[in-house]
Amino acid sequence: MSWNPILDPDYPIGDAVDSIDTVIVPRAHDLGGFEVRRALPSAKRQMVGPFIFFDQFGPAEFLTGQGVDVRPHPHIGLATVTYLQNGRMHHRDSLGTDTWIEEGAVNLMTAGRGITHSERMDDSERPVTLQGLQSWIALPTDMEDSPAAFAHVSADKLPVLDAEGKFLRLILGSAYGETAPVETPSEMFYLEVILKSGAAIPLPENHEDRGAYVLSGSVTVAGQDFDAGRMLVFRPGDNVSLKAGPNGARLMLLGGAVMDGPRHIWWNFVASSKERIEAAKEAWRAGDWQHGRFQLPPGDDDEFIPAPG
Repeated sequence: MSWNPILDPDYPIGDAVDSIDTVIVPRAHDLGGFEVRRALPSAKRQMVGPFIFFDQFGPAEFLTGQGVDVRPHPHIGLATVTYLQNGRMHHRDSLGTDTWIEEGAVNLMTAGRGITHSERMDDSERPVTLQGLQSWIALPTDMEDSPAAFAHVSADKLPVLDAEGKFLRLILGSAYGETAPVETPSEMFYLEVILKSGAAIPLPENHEDRGAYVLSGSVTVAGQDFDAGRMLVFRPGDNVSLKAGPNGARLMLLGGAVMDGPRHIWWNFVASSKERIEAAKEAWRAGDWQHGRFQLPPGDDDEFIPAPG
């Protein structure tokens, strides 16, 4: 049986209920002029489908020689998705990947048993604006010990639908008859949607768990208006459409099959058991980069982020 902490088989359906199950207001953090808004995990919801972490960051303008500078750090039990709407970031990982994450591209890093990576803006020769999202996808239990992997697909290789005042870019998974070219660890969908004023889009019907995050503008759902900075989570099986407000809307749609059980989160680790997290803690703190569980990224191995005390 699949696991969903909200789904109750006795819930009424159809016209007896509102379309929206949960509204999440992200927690905002100011990291020295760089704002991050976290919608998942929240007190109301740990996950939407396999998505267990959802951060919106920026827009922030950095002066020459400044910017995001995240030293090498580890992950287990998840896959990270970095999606930029402005700017670019330098990604290096312990697999030897050395690439630039750019606007509209898909970058899926699957940690499995363990991976280390860094994210930097180390070529800033002029002021640059950075804006985007980072999400984590929890791995099914049978993939928690899988080898790490990294996939990069440029924006021009992703499926796009553009008609009737609606622009959609499919980042991961399947929706609206299209499938993105990146293999995912479980059944899911993840899209960027831009709607002109008054345009409407139905949620994909072929997924169990579905959510929407309003990046800008506003949407109306079942007679209720929602402004930017809201994550909406919908009841399984309901036919739901989102209509853009007078200034249009920019959204992220996400969801998929619910996980095979709850997950524990500590720092950058996600696992189905506390024992897995404790083992990863010990391995990172041991710092055996030559023979241990974790290695540092080639070309960026002079420093790392220590585990929290």
